Amino acid sequence: MTRHERGPSTLADAVRRAGVRDARLLDAFRTVDRTGFVPSAYASVAHTDDAIPIGHGQVTTQPSLIGHMIEALRLCGTERVLEIGSGFGYQTAILAALADRVYSIEIVAELAEHARENLARAGIHNATVVVGDGHLGLDTYAPYQAIVVSAAAPSVPPALVAQLALDGRLVQPIGPGGDEIVVVFRKRDGALIEERRLTAACFVPLTGETGRL
Repeated sequence: MTRHERGPSTLADAVRRAGVRDARLLDAFRTVDRTGFVPSAYASVAHTDDAIPIGHGQVTTQPSLIGHMIEALRLCGTERVLEIGSGFGYQTAILAALADRVYSIEIVAELAEHARENLARAGIHNATVVVGDGHLGLDTYAPYQAIVVSAAAPSVPPALVAQLALDGRLVQPIGPGGDEIVVVFRKRDGALIEERRLTAACFVPLTGETGRL
């Protein structure tokens, strides 16, 4: 199969082969065309299971890793989800197919605008992208039943712990940036409890006005 023959179903199959089993999630990968969420220069490789540069020293998260991180949230469709790191909006779109409402924070204004445009073009109306500091979360719409962080920090920002609903799940790469472990947490009795470790990964650091944690 040539690159030009690839499509969303091809990418969904790659995500399934990587170990993702949630049927609703795999359907979302088949439904959301990644071509609309990458720079036009990379459209020919949009349906490969690879990270793609999006400018500002950032790349998209590898789709299979997106799959594992979202699968760990165990979304059923009624949740309000907070995403840290919108990028070009692809993960936002996948989340929007699985949850009731998605709020996404992106620190780079230009990327946030790309994400908004891409989501609107795809007809996705239950996702809101705001420019802000991911360390601070988005208290306006808290609590969130699920939070996914697409940037690395040595620990979970306190604001995100506070904004996560009781019994909610949070997935974040824990480390300095460039060498971390993606960890699944659950909130019990006001504190985060580590449920399991998903995989080693390589993310950009979580940055903002507050600096690194």
